[in-house]
Amino acid sequence: MSRSLKSATTSATGFAADETVATTVRGLIADVRERGDAAVRELSARFDRWEPESFRLSDDQIAELVASLDPQVIEDITTVQANVRRFAEAQKASMAEIEVETQPGVFLGQKHVPVQAVGAYVPGGRYPLTASAHMTIVTAKVAGVPRVVACTPPIRGEIPAATIAAMHLAGADEIYVLGGVQAIAAMSVGTETIAPVDMLAGPGNAYVAEAKRQLFGEVGIDLFAGPTEILVVADHTADPFVVAVDLLSQAEHGPDSPAILVTTSEDLGNAVLGHIAQILPGMPTGDIAGPAWRDHGQVIVVDDLAEAYRVADGFASEHVQILTENPREALEQMHAYGALFLGEGTCVSYGDKVIGTNHVLPTRGAARYTGGLWVGMYLRTVTYQEVRDQDASAELGVLCGRAARVELFEGHARSGDVRAAKYAGAQLSWTDHYQRVQA
Repeated sequence: MSRSLKSATTSATGFAADETVATTVRGLIADVRERGDAAVRELSARFDRWEPESFRLSDDQIAELVASLDPQVIEDITTVQANVRRFAEAQKASMAEIEVETQPGVFLGQKHVPVQAVGAYVPGGRYPLTASAHMTIVTAKVAGVPRVVACTPPIRGEIPAATIAAMHLAGADEIYVLGGVQAIAAMSVGTETIAPVDMLAGPGNAYVAEAKRQLFGEVGIDLFAGPTEILVVADHTADPFVVAVDLLSQAEHGPDSPAILVTTSEDLGNAVLGHIAQILPGMPTGDIAGPAWRDHGQVIVVDDLAEAYRVADGFASEHVQILTENPREALEQMHAYGALFLGEGTCVSYGDKVIGTNHVLPTRGAARYTGGLWVGMYLRTVTYQEVRDQDASAELGVLCGRAARVELFEGHARSGDVRAAKYAGAQLSWTDHYQRVQA
């Protein structure tokens, strides 16, 4: 039986959009759809105070921005992107293309065809978020996407050089300093200067997330994204200071980010609460992490690890960190999570920033039915069929005729009848019609 040492004061509300946000976004998309570049320029000036001569950066501008950075920054970006690329390449290699002969002369196949144009949104806000460029663009390029359009907003009226460098080094084909709904709409519906894409990827604020939701269907999207989440499963062997630091590391993403501890040790839970109370006042991002912990933080004590795993599965959290004596046990015991982080040597921040797995993950319970962004999301798995043997086609034609007529689909039946007659001279119920067609 579980009991709470700290409960959330505000609960998550799933993916239902705030009606004010939805209405605002609907109007902005309609404006871009109707007026194109003029609307994009006006919206950028209104929301970001950003109205350059061209939103798209030239090769010379990109080179100048990259050259302005400390070489260590470039080296680190390159190293992280190599990690992301290696894992994405391994994922792609695991996706076999197949062709099987299911009966003599009948061949069925499966291919993986990349999406032809992707829009990668890299959020900005208060800080440059280079990691989102790695996750969305590198993975798309490994998948073989030929055109990747990357957008990121200015930060306090300045071009975020590190983000631009990350986009460029990741392989973006077009880079725009453009943010918000106007960027999402421009990439989706197209303007006079921005050709539309087939799919959108990348996180963003509530308005960006709602724009992706409203445009889904017209374009594909990676995920419906909500606030970042962390859930830690810990037993008596965990270090309470490490647990506290890791919980707050994710709480700093936003004031609505849940941070949850599920533990078999009440002593550990109380120790974690004590450490958090000490850490928060001096935390540079405490203005964000503090409200997140206050409103969405929880500490739940359970009787044993079996119950801990069941409780954790109930949350279906984006990030689940396992700080137990035998962390790999969670691979067999848990079923609903965006990503698992096993053992004290592994933290969610590694996944967010450097380790190589993708950090675009399901939130708000979506981990019950989907995983996160990966190379396969940029690939369309398509099938093909070829019947090389005439006898096999005739046999299928007879079967198709019978099966289609059960469903009263006469046109479908006749497609099978034609082949049965042509390849095997089968007697058909509509022979006279067939002969008239042949004549």
